[in-house]
Amino acid sequence: MTFSLVGRCAETGMFGVAITTSSIAVASRCPWARAGVGAIATQNVTDPRLGNQGLDLLARGVPAPEAMKALMAQAPHAQHRQVTMIDGQGRTAHWSGAKTLGTNNVAEGENCIAAGNLLQNPGVPAAMARAFAAARGHLADRLLIGLEAGVVAGGEMGPVHSAGLLVVHEQPWPLVDLRIDWHDENPIGALKRLWQDFQPQMDAYITRALNPDAAPSYGVPGDMGERK
Repeated sequence: MTFSLVGRCAETGMFGVAITTSSIAVASRCPWARAGVGAIATQNVTDPRLGNQGLDLLARGVPAPEAMKALMAQAPHAQHRQVTMIDGQGRTAHWSGAKTLGTNNVAEGENCIAAGNLLQNPGVPAAMARAFAAARGHLADRLLIGLEAGVVAGGEMGPVHSAGLLVVHEQPWPLVDLRIDWHDENPIGALKRLWQDFQPQMDAYITRALNPDAAPSYGVPGDMGERK
């Protein structure tokens, strides 16, 4: 039901996840990331508890392969789960339980890992990892390029309807947390347009949090020229 790409930017230290699925609101339960720590995607018959539990292990300095083993050793119903992760050194790890749905596969690349289930073909994750590796620019752009490559390579057996993009950087809250909870035809395209609209304003929202006196005013109705 889902394919995803988890990635790290070696230059900036950003972590992120791009994900899409046939069901509603995938970004509410499947992508997880923590600044300075790593990123995780929990999917298939997902257990959202695994996101923070895995990040807690990575935060303690446990390398991704060992963290995944420890995480899934204690996870209830582990045979139903598909999980990927990347740590602060770019090490990756994955788990696909025996009850992962349909055609499923995982592909590891430099500073990224892609996975999917109920896929049209097993080559979808590898296409995503290759596209991520070849892309340039902001981590969010590279993750979306990888997600789009998954669609071109075949994507899911059925149409996808929701998508999400999560990126963390230097703050304890996300730098980017965008989602299309439902779209009848093209959630990835809608997510890409949302990112393009959000990116020019992205840094201003960090400034508003850290130094409101220096934050720009956007002149919205009722603003009266004041910074909000």
